[in-house]
Amino acid sequence: MSYTLINNGTLINGTGGTPIKNAAVLIEDDLIIAVGPEESVKIPDSDVNTVDAKGCFILPGFIDAHVHLMTDDFGREETIYTPLSLYFYNAIERMQRTLNAGVTTVRDAGLADVGIKLAVEKGIIIGPRMQISIAPLSITGGHFDFMLNSGFDIKPMYPGYPDGIADGPEEVRKAVRKIMRAGAEVIKVMVTGGIISANDHPEYPQFTPQELNVIVEEAGYRNLQVFAHAHGKQGLINAVNAGMNSIEHGTCIDDECIGLMLSNETYLVPTLIAMKINKERALDETSDIPDWSRDDSIRMEGIHEKNMKKAYKAGVKIVMGTDSGVVPHGRNLEELGYLYEIGMDPMEAIIAGTKRAAESLGWEDKIGTLEEGKLADLVISRKDPLKDIKSLGNPDNILMVVKDGRIVKNLI
Repeated sequence: MSYTLINNGTLINGTGGTPIKNAAVLIEDDLIIAVGPEESVKIPDSDVNTVDAKGCFILPGFIDAHVHLMTDDFGREETIYTPLSLYFYNAIERMQRTLNAGVTTVRDAGLADVGIKLAVEKGIIIGPRMQISIAPLSITGGHFDFMLNSGFDIKPMYPGYPDGIADGPEEVRKAVRKIMRAGAEVIKVMVTGGIISANDHPEYPQFTPQELNVIVEEAGYRNLQVFAHAHGKQGLINAVNAGMNSIEHGTCIDDECIGLMLSNETYLVPTLIAMKINKERALDETSDIPDWSRDDSIRMEGIHEKNMKKAYKAGVKIVMGTDSGVVPHGRNLEELGYLYEIGMDPMEAIIAGTKRAAESLGWEDKIGTLEEGKLADLVISRKDPLKDIKSLGNPDNILMVVKDGRIVKNLI
C-alpha cells in the first residue's frame, strides 16, 4: 500500500464545478481516496510521497476517443515495406507521446490488438489505458478495404487481427463474431467512404440498414457498443437508426441528422484536428498525400467545421477525439482548442475530453473526473486552461501525468 499526495494546486475536477484553489488529491495505490480543499484532506500516518503542484492546475487525465496507435500517417507504401513486428515496437514511442500530451485513456479505432493492450496492463510497456476495436468492419471496396485496382492488397493480416471486410447479413454477423473473439471491447464500423480512401468517396453510404442492425445485434449480445465512421448524411442516418453509440467525424450532419442524434442520445466525435491537418497537407503540393484524396480533404473540411458548429449549438453530445495515427500522435489536446473554436467555452471543452468522453466509452465509473473512488489519472498543467484552453495543446505545458497512481511524466 502506497500513498501519494498532490497539493498546492488549483483543482479542475472535470465535473464542470467551480475550480478549487489550494486543493489536494490523495492517492492510495491506483485510486483517489480523497480530493478537495487541502484542509479537508486527511493525511494518513503512513509514509506519503508528496508532490507540490506549485500553484499549477490539476485536471483529470484526458481521454481521446479516436486514435490509431499502430500507425502514424497511414502511408500505404509503409504497409508494403514495414515488417509486422516493427509496428508494435513503433507503437511504444507513439503511446509515450500520447501520455506526454496528457492523454491517459484512448479508444483505439482500429489496428491495435489485444497483445498491445495486455502489454500495457501487465506493465511490460508504458502506455495509455485502452479500449480496443481491433479491426474496423468494411464492405468490399469500402473505407477499410486496402485492395488497390492494381490488384495489390496492402493491408497487413496476422493472427489476432481478423479481416473486417464483409458483405451481406451473414458475412457481417460472422465478421463481428471473429472480431469479438479476437478481444474487441467495442465494434467499429465504416458506414461511409473516407477522405483518404482509394476506392470510394466520403459521401458514399456503406452497409445496408439490415447489415448494420445485425452488427448492433451481435455486439449487443456481449454488451459491446458500436461506433461509426461516418462522413455522408445517409450513412450517418443509417448508423443512428441502427442504434450505434457514436458518430466519428460526422462531416455532412444536417438538421435531420442532428434531430435523430438528439433523440437517440448519440455521441459525436468530430476529429477536428484531423480534418484541419488533412486540408493543410492537401493544399501543400509537396506533401505526400495521395492525389485522389486532395480534393476530398480540401472540400470536406469547410463543410465539416460549419456543421460541427451547428451540431454544438443544437446540443449534440460532443466528445474529444483526434484520429491520431492519421495525424501525428502527441498533438491530441490541440483538439480542445478546435472545440473552443466551434463554440465551446474552455470548461465545456475540458469536459468533452474528460467526463463526457468517459461516459461515451461506458467507463464513467472509473475515469473522467477527479473524485473519490475513481482511478488516479490526472495531469498538472503549467497554465490556467480556463483562461487559455489552447495552452493544453502544447505538451510542454503538461508538467505531470499520473496514470493509475503512477507518475509517467514529471517536469515539475
